[in-house]
Amino acid sequence: MNIGIIGLGYVGLPLAIQFAKSGANVLGLDVDRAKVDSVNRGESYIKHISSDDLQAQLQTGRLDATTDFSRIQELKAVLICVPTPLNKDHEPDLSYILNTAETIAPHLPEGIVVSLESTTYPGTTEDELKPVLEAGSGLKAGVDFHLVYSPEREDPGNPNSQLAKIPKVIGGLTPECLEKAKDVYSIAIETLVPVTSCRIAEATKLTENIFRCVNIALV
Repeated sequence: MNIGIIGLGYVGLPLAIQFAKSGANVLGLDVDRAKVDSVNRGESYIKHISSDDLQAQLQTGRLDATTDFSRIQELKAVLICVPTPLNKDHEPDLSYILNTAETIAPHLPEGIVVSLESTTYPGTTEDELKPVLEAGSGLKAGVDFHLVYSPEREDPGNPNSQLAKIPKVIGGLTPECLEKAKDVYSIAIETLVPVTSCRIAEATKLTENIFRCVNIALV
C-alpha cells in the first residue's frame, strides 16, 4: 500500500519508518526542504530516531521524501502529522492543518483515506478539516474519500517504547471510513482501538494529555 505522511517531525518521521518497516511504500511530505533532504540522505534530526534506522528503510526502496504535494495522487492513504501549537490566547493554532488541507485537496484521488493525527479539540476533523478538503477537491467526505481522526501516540520517557506496540485510537466520519482506516493502520500498529466518531477520538487525545499534565504537576 502507498501511504503518505505529511509533516516529518517527531511524530511523522517515526511513523513513516514504522510503516516502511511493516512493508508499506511510504512517501514523506513536508514543506521544509531541509527535512526532506535530510530524510533522503538518511540523516535523522529526531533525537530518538537513529540514522541507521532511517537508512535501513531508504535502502529497501520503501521510503522516500518530497516537497511535491501533487504526488498525493499516487497514494491510498495520507496521514496528517502537522503541529497545532497554542497561539497568544492559549488556543490551538489550526493554520498548519488548514494550510495542509488546502494544499492537498486538489490532488486527492477518489477512495483515499485522509487521517488527521494532530492534537486538537473535538470537532476539528468534521467542522474545520472536512469543509476545506471538500471545497478544494470537489469530493464528498464519507462518499468519495474516507476521513478519520487517529491521534498521534507517543510514550515519552520510556526507553523501550516501540511505536508498533502503542495502542492506536481511530474514529471515522462513517463506519466505512473507520473500516478503511483500520486496513491502513493495521499494517504497522498491533493494537487498534476503534471508536464511533472522529469527535470521540479527538476527545481521547485531550483526555490523555490532561492526564499527563495533571500527573506531572502532582509529581
